[in-house]
Amino acid sequence: MSTVDLSGLADILSISPGLSGYLARPATRDPVPTAVGAPPVKGLPRPGVIVLHEAWGLDETVRAIADRLADLGYLALAPDLFSAGGAHRCLVATVRAMTSGRGRAFDDIEAARRWLTALPACNGKVGVIGFCLGGGLALLSAGRGFEVAAVNYGPLPRELDASLRTACPVVASYGGRDHILRGAAGRLSAALDRAGVPHDVKEYPTAGHAFLSARPDGSPSGPRVLRPVLRAAGIGPEPVAAADAWVRIERFLADYLGP
Repeated sequence: MSTVDLSGLADILSISPGLSGYLARPATRDPVPTAVGAPPVKGLPRPGVIVLHEAWGLDETVRAIADRLADLGYLALAPDLFSAGGAHRCLVATVRAMTSGRGRAFDDIEAARRWLTALPACNGKVGVIGFCLGGGLALLSAGRGFEVAAVNYGPLPRELDASLRTACPVVASYGGRDHILRGAAGRLSAALDRAGVPHDVKEYPTAGHAFLSARPDGSPSGPRVLRPVLRAAGIGPEPVAAADAWVRIERFLADYLGP
């Protein structure tokens, strides 16, 4: 688990200055035989997953999600989309990128994807997973070189049908008590049906917004000072819904990435 420099593609892509990310690698596994009688090969190349953070930035919640994916056997890379100056300088531009489908955030995501696929430890197959702001970005990235996209309470783009024409398979999870994204699950599922994209979209009646976003100790993501406000708005972890959503996400990633 380490911080990595992703700025090497600055001469090709319009990425954030000083773009960096958090890389979680699978634990070393026992030697795997490649064929009968052949010598075992230790650490065969693995698929990767790009992890896109919420509006809070690349915090311990996102690192824990990357670690979880690494424990499943994936190379998990979480780019810091606020590398150019933190949320106070980058949040508005990143939200605009999500709503318009273009902007520096997508170059940052593409830089992370290329960096990961260039690793000898990666087999070239990469998925993307995102939460809230990152969920919206993941949905719009579904047609941009990824094998699979996991969208968690991500806002839907204005041109939903157009954005899904070349999309990879999508697994998506929304909360039925999420007043911000009311009806999003149904609209997304219908659009994916129209596009002929394999998908698994589910709405959880007992969950609100950010129901998967919990710190390692189970407390809500985000600044501590905002927790009472978020709780009053029904925003935060819902363990039962989160457990089911992770089962679906993990199954979907395994179906389309391996490992």
